[in-house]
Amino acid sequence: MDVDRLDPELVHAFRSYEVADVSDVLNRMFTMSPEIRNLTNDKPVVGPALTVKLFPGDNLMLHKALDVARPGDIVVVDTSNSQRNAVLGDLIANKAVHREIAGFIIDGLIRDIDGIVETGIPVYARGITAFGPLHRGPGELNYPVCCGGVVVDPGDIVTADRTGITIVRKDSAESTLLRLVAQKARMAEYVANVKRGIFSNSWVDDQLAADGCVFE
Repeated sequence: MDVDRLDPELVHAFRSYEVADVSDVLNRMFTMSPEIRNLTNDKPVVGPALTVKLFPGDNLMLHKALDVARPGDIVVVDTSNSQRNAVLGDLIANKAVHREIAGFIIDGLIRDIDGIVETGIPVYARGITAFGPLHRGPGELNYPVCCGGVVVDPGDIVTADRTGITIVRKDSAESTLLRLVAQKARMAEYVANVKRGIFSNSWVDDQLAADGCVFE
């Protein structure tokens, strides 16, 4: 059940970039549904994915994930498309803090929001309900899951902030980081000029012309 984690320094390097920039260099392919958002605070999180697949309405395997997670892990939860029962509350959140889990990405619902907020742990989810979970199983740990429309493998890099969530495949993390570095350098002067009011929109006309749209 252990995760094949990347070099922590490589993972940490992604903290220097906004999630929108990561999404751009990945051609918008691995960004989750905006319906999954941070419901607890504005803390951005970056870390390796520990994946959990739950039986609909159940969270037994999420409790077990606390024993498997390592400090800095982000727990990514596939609820089997269940949108009725909450699968995380303040008890799991408090336990997660003591296990030094970095955060949760949940394709489903949570409860006990005030208690979760008190812990300070970032929890991304679709919504809040008072309707609690069952604790019977079954489920899976550290197998590929689908969360927010994106397949997540154990050990993939999760990047999340208040703008959204993007997944970086672990087998392409190094090349993705190189592209981010290059893009940041390429865009720095352009962004600075735009802020000063120095810019041209000629590229818009070029694209419109290529699309066969001509303004008289």
